[in-house]
Amino acid sequence: MTSTMNVKIPDDRIASPSPWRAFGRMVGTLWSNGKARLGLCLLGAFVLVAVFAPVLAPYGPKDNGFERNADASLAHWLGTTAAGEDVLSQLIYGAQISLLVGFAAGILSTIVAVLIGLSWGYMRGFAGEVVGFIVNLFLVIPGLPLMIVIAAYLQNGGILMIIAVIVVTGWAWGARVLRSQTQSLRGNDFVTSAQFSGDSRARIVFREILPNITSIIAGTLFGAATAAILAEAGLEFLGLGDSSIVSWGTMLYWAQNSNSLLTGQWLLLFAPGLCIALLALSLTLINFGVDGISNPRLREGKGR
Repeated sequence: MTSTMNVKIPDDRIASPSPWRAFGRMVGTLWSNGKARLGLCLLGAFVLVAVFAPVLAPYGPKDNGFERNADASLAHWLGTTAAGEDVLSQLIYGAQISLLVGFAAGILSTIVAVLIGLSWGYMRGFAGEVVGFIVNLFLVIPGLPLMIVIAAYLQNGGILMIIAVIVVTGWAWGARVLRSQTQSLRGNDFVTSAQFSGDSRARIVFREILPNITSIIAGTLFGAATAAILAEAGLEFLGLGDSSIVSWGTMLYWAQNSNSLLTGQWLLLFAPGLCIALLALSLTLINFGVDGISNPRLREGKGR
């Protein structure tokens, strides 16, 4: 006697959205959000300043042939440092380092979080437990002290060292968020259909599940970039980075070393601090728009 078992494959398998179409829809949704639009304009202004720094800056960032500790004047709008450098020129050139470190570390942290989070969310058994232990270990270790210890051990490693330190200490939270989203999608019909079709695990994870959490990944990226910009400034301010480069963090470091507040040179601290805050604010505002993509109920002007 021969028995036949029919396996019903769901007919409503959800096709993976086109990456370009999903990206275009995401940009349109971001621009429709007022807060995200303001953040994009702020970020665009900083990017333009960084790209055209050689044109915009009145002097070179390390030109030190001017009067030391000079107040603001027509020749030097924000004054000069204790070493005789133009503060405005350093501020303009400093945008390059902050943006470079922020986005490089943010992108690399997000890539690590995506690879580990999606794999962790799909796998089961002992392997999942091992990955979970590693992720939880990085989550319970205080990030800032770990970052300071690693940076102090690898001192004078330059920008690449700072990026590496931020990536090592900044991927775990994103991996946990992406793991939760992957688990919620793992039981959907389109994943089940792909499994019955014989697709490999890697294809199911990165071809079927990944396109459906693009907005979550974008939010993770902007959050990681914000944290990286603040971390870079903090490490440079503590003297754990490369003090020979010109960045907003090193400007704060040299201003503190020269007792700028005691000498009335408060612009040396205020100007780079304001730029760091505005750049972090721009990325945070963009994240409001990303939240609107993840949760349509949060979109401005849309009823529930």
